[in-house]
Amino acid sequence: MAIVDVTVIPIGTETPSVSQYVAEIQGILKDYEEQGKISYQLTPMNTLIEGELSVLFEVIEAIHESPFQNGIQRVATNIRIDDRRDKKVKMNDKLESVKKRLNE
Repeated sequence: MAIVDVTVIPIGTETPSVSQYVAEIQGILKDYEEQGKISYQLTPMNTLIEGELSVLFEVIEAIHESPFQNGIQRVATNIRIDDRRDKKVKMNDKLESVKKRLNE
């Protein structure tokens, strides 16, 4: 199981706001989640996606393409992958580990 931190940046939008593009991407992610392929979490600066690495690459391609399908001519996508193979760790597990240490 891997966790991906991804930010899709549409370039050349009509206004400084990109919330309409973010909302479209969240809809794509919701579809993948409803199929049981991923879990995801929107943050103010990025989206975290959890799943099998091969599926995550498929999802990244789908969300990268989304602004193009809405008329944008240039998109920059930043990706950071945490792929731990010694044990199965989910996003919430990582948070709980830190919280536990804070309470020690």
